[in-house]
Amino acid sequence: MRKNVLDLNDFGATVLDGISEFLGKGVTCQLISSTLVDSNNGNRGMVGAEANLERWLTGSLPSLTTGESKFGVAFDWEVEKLGVPGAIIVKNYHAAEFLLKTITLDDVPGRGTVTFVANSWVYPVDKYRYSRVFFSNDTYLPSQMPAALKPYRDDELRNLRGDDQQGPYKEHDRVYRYDVYNDLGEPDRGNPRPVLGGSAEHPYPRRCRTGRKPTNTDPNTESRLFLLDLGIYVPRDERFGHLKMSDFLGYSLKAIFEAVVPALGVVDFTPLEFDSFEDILGLYELGPEGPNNPVITEIRKKIPEFFKALLPNGSHDHPLKMPLPDIIKSDVFKKVPDDKFGWRTDEEFAREMLAGVNPVLISRLKEFPAKSTLDPTQFGDHTSKITEAHIQHNLEGLTVQNALKNNRLFILDHHDHFMPYLGLINKLDNNFIYASRTLLFLKDDGTLKPLAIELSLPHHDGQQHGADSKVYTPAHTGVDAHIWQLAKAYACVNDSAWHQLISHWLNTHAVIEPFVIATNRQLSVVHPVHKLLSPHYRDTLNINALARHTLINAGGIFELTVFPGKYALGMSSDVYKSWNFNEQALPADLVKRGVAVPDQSSPYGVRLLIKDYPYAVDGLVIWWAIERWVKEYLDVYYPNDGEVQRDVELQAWWKEVREEAHGDLKDRDWWHKMDSVQELARTCTTIIWVASALHAAVNFGQYPYAGYLPNRPTVSRRPMPEPGSDDYKKLEAGQKEADLVLIHTITSQWQAILGVSLIEILSKHSSDEVYLGQRDEPERWTSDAKALDAFKRFGSRLLEIEKRIKTMNEDPAFKNRRGPVEMPYMLLYPNTSDVDGTKGEGLTGMGIPNSISI
Repeated sequence: MRKNVLDLNDFGATVLDGISEFLGKGVTCQLISSTLVDSNNGNRGMVGAEANLERWLTGSLPSLTTGESKFGVAFDWEVEKLGVPGAIIVKNYHAAEFLLKTITLDDVPGRGTVTFVANSWVYPVDKYRYSRVFFSNDTYLPSQMPAALKPYRDDELRNLRGDDQQGPYKEHDRVYRYDVYNDLGEPDRGNPRPVLGGSAEHPYPRRCRTGRKPTNTDPNTESRLFLLDLGIYVPRDERFGHLKMSDFLGYSLKAIFEAVVPALGVVDFTPLEFDSFEDILGLYELGPEGPNNPVITEIRKKIPEFFKALLPNGSHDHPLKMPLPDIIKSDVFKKVPDDKFGWRTDEEFAREMLAGVNPVLISRLKEFPAKSTLDPTQFGDHTSKITEAHIQHNLEGLTVQNALKNNRLFILDHHDHFMPYLGLINKLDNNFIYASRTLLFLKDDGTLKPLAIELSLPHHDGQQHGADSKVYTPAHTGVDAHIWQLAKAYACVNDSAWHQLISHWLNTHAVIEPFVIATNRQLSVVHPVHKLLSPHYRDTLNINALARHTLINAGGIFELTVFPGKYALGMSSDVYKSWNFNEQALPADLVKRGVAVPDQSSPYGVRLLIKDYPYAVDGLVIWWAIERWVKEYLDVYYPNDGEVQRDVELQAWWKEVREEAHGDLKDRDWWHKMDSVQELARTCTTIIWVASALHAAVNFGQYPYAGYLPNRPTVSRRPMPEPGSDDYKKLEAGQKEADLVLIHTITSQWQAILGVSLIEILSKHSSDEVYLGQRDEPERWTSDAKALDAFKRFGSRLLEIEKRIKTMNEDPAFKNRRGPVEMPYMLLYPNTSDVDGTKGEGLTGMGIPNSISI
């Protein structure tokens, strides 16, 4: 079936194919009055006669995207008799759907120009139970909606809620309903997973309902599609656009599975290992010739062929190799020996907690030794075993208590995160995971240095007896240096899993999806808050549906490549129990972690205790810009708190967010009452922050930092070598043998190739990316001049932030912005200036898209 794109603009339209077939009676339009009602039609706005597309407009009209055309249409409409048009009915009698972008009426008496911004797929009329109605780009609170249009507004929301439609839904359905995560397991194949959501044991944010039938063996689990069928339901307008790298994610995931899944079934992976760091470098462009074995041969044959097709001609000199990750690029170009690479240094290990792919977890140590929050009646005493003797000599003359008092001690604490699960996790094949604590000291030059790493296992006599823990401290020569490198790797394994599972998946993708659903169900497209938030929802339902289908499902790529395996999503449910929407605001998060303190003299309301904290420094100024934009925009429509309280759609939206979207947490006392403009502004700012900047910070650095697996291993498979063991003897034998111990301890060869192939895909910006401060229709998304002016000011502030970030990255005083790997921190560089998309596509390691779109 042909997929058409129709853009009625200046009485024009766009199609990708079959232009002539749209002429005549293929598509009709009927204007709806916003000022005069039809008493014979329930006092709805007067509806004009059907008008057909008449002519294909070319010549002097504005340029179009490649493959698009414009149509003209003439309406029989008398303003004196029918009033001012405020909505339009569009009917498709053609055989295929088309994407309606905009319709613009010129020279309307009393109004001038009237613009309808649709950006919606219109299917043939026989697919709908109702007419497709599109409103002008005017903005109305419910109480201000013209009476003639209010029934159409109410009907549209009722259609989108689809509460009377059970499914299974088809691609033309426009139903936004909630469901629990009951589609991850396959009990019919003996591979079940717990249902996430709807219970006190496994609470979870809601997802978009598909309505598929249950499995045969478990009526509470939804059946799944065939693995390579990526047509999982989301409303058609939520699906990727035709320019999104030719369905970039879907085809890429197909390529991965075509390469890897057959190999998983026929190849014994156990003996396949990298033999050296040089062997690993062979995977990349500019590296030496890589390893040769059946798994790598199959993966490198198929996956990179697709990468080559996606990249511009001439940009991929080695199509069977992966791009060189930024974390090692400088050292490779300089031909530095691999044992001297910057990623190995303590400085880089610590810097990435402030400017890496997971800079959202480090916290200030508030008491020494570090305490546990685990229930002592169940788990025993889990107080840290790091003592003053371990760290005193490394505090630049301070005592431990003085260092605490002066805010110089920080911790990356994964101990409580993983300890309760290690008994199960370490029973999985090829897993040997520790729970880690990493203690750090803030030096006078603003950088961090690691002081000690504590690695813990459940007590050998049972978890109620506490932990078996060992503490490792920095060393730079002999066996102790190799042991220390391994300790850092075990800590990174913890951090990699937490990053993917919590920082990335749960705290951005999963928690935003129910806001998308609630907004479409309860806020009309003409509501000011819908117009404010909708750009920040683009493609989120689609990418999350694909994630459930191929990434986080039972036996999916996540379970194959990250150590929690089949327990991963259950762990994320336990973490969600303590999720607090208010703490997702950046200033609140920084204060909670103790890396900032309240300061009303600051424009951000907080003062950082680590001055050179790139994620926080850039994040706060981005937060401030978003917050100012949101406040200026809302002030246009909400002059006082009473307007918020009287807004029936807004109150229904917030009620549904609390009681259904995040319904498992509905009784938490931290929920806003939503009775003031200030609360609404804080809520919208937080949603936009999470969907744009927070996601950018934890997503687009994946390949630049973790594309070289030794820097961010996802699995550890062997215990720390003990004196007398074979591995310890290898450590004693020198650097080459010690490197082999490290390589054979962390992520296996096939896991590395699969994982790195995936994050290369997920770290790329698409060709149609829309960045913060940009909109698809920058001049026409609203008719309100005050809102347009506020948005322009927002864009101008972001352009100034871009300059600021570049200047700071070049200042040697800010050591954490580049580090020993010479990798400037650009993950929160807005890229608003890239208006034509020429510098933002692909693996750029920079740019804040409006939404969670990959």
